Amino acid sequence: MSDTTHLLIPYAAVQSPGGQQALEDLALPHLDRLLARLSPLENDVGDEESPSPPHERALARALGLPGGDGYLAWAAWQVRQTGSAPAVPDGTDGTDNADNAAWAFITPCHWQVSTDHITLHDPAALGLDEASSRALLAVIAPWFEQDGITLLYDQPTRWLAHGEVFADLCSTSLERVLHRDVRCWLQSAEQHPVLRRLHSEMQMLLYTHPWNDAREALRQPTVNALWVHGAGRLPATATPKLPPPQMPLTLRDAALREDWAAWASAWQQLDAGPIAQLAAQIARGGAAQLTLCGECSAFSWHSARRTLRQRVSSLFGTKPFNDVRFKL
Repeated sequence: MSDTTHLLIPYAAVQSPGGQQALEDLALPHLDRLLARLSPLENDVGDEESPSPPHERALARALGLPGGDGYLAWAAWQVRQTGSAPAVPDGTDGTDNADNAAWAFITPCHWQVSTDHITLHDPAALGLDEASSRALLAVIAPWFEQDGITLLYDQPTRWLAHGEVFADLCSTSLERVLHRDVRCWLQSAEQHPVLRRLHSEMQMLLYTHPWNDAREALRQPTVNALWVHGAGRLPATATPKLPPPQMPLTLRDAALREDWAAWASAWQQLDAGPIAQLAAQIARGGAAQLTLCGECSAFSWHSARRTLRQRVSSLFGTKPFNDVRFKL
């Protein structure tokens, strides 16, 4: 077990002008002093259209989860870690083999379609509860079952699915597409012909289904699409690295709402809390790692012996985060 404390912060910087302005006006003294004491690790440089956002890639590396961009089997990982799904027949000798099954998450959602955009709205805005989600699942599940895909309830806005179709599927994170035009990701999200056909069938089914009619009568948003994410199969030897990183989600939650005042406030709380605590741990001689993730890239630092240049820079009060934030 590692004795290094790893703090992993998603959405430390964002591309939005509102987020850039909020960060420009922020004072983060603990973070600046901490970065001046740390040594850089290898960076993960990407772009806004990568299927897996930087914090998911960084978390996968920290946990020892195999797979690259778009091939991070988060659904299979959840099943492996929590035992949240029943055993699955392996189709050969009749034994139960859930650990080796291919899994995915499927999220019911609403697409707003215009002439030049297909915008995916936050599934939380649907207001689904367990009863309504299970009722929708009962409508959809038989269609998937015909193609060897079993759907299981997990959360109101997320179901588990298992089937061989997910074994080598490149899937795009739901966070990546929220409030965005999904067209550039549709090819990876629906590249399998079975899933492409099923999605078209579900759109036609839901368009006139009584389940949606009842929601329209109550002036609730309808479900007119599904999003597949976290797909893949885990090797039997995949085991977590412990302890897992600390990953506060306050910046992420505010950024996805585009609430920049809340995002700035969350940054100040992180600076005064977990970041100050990490700095104190290093001052006591403890081992630490810090990973800051934006929408494109992730930068990491750790408490290793610093070079003379790093020690001199820290004496003059440099602000390393200002040099990094525009690259995240």
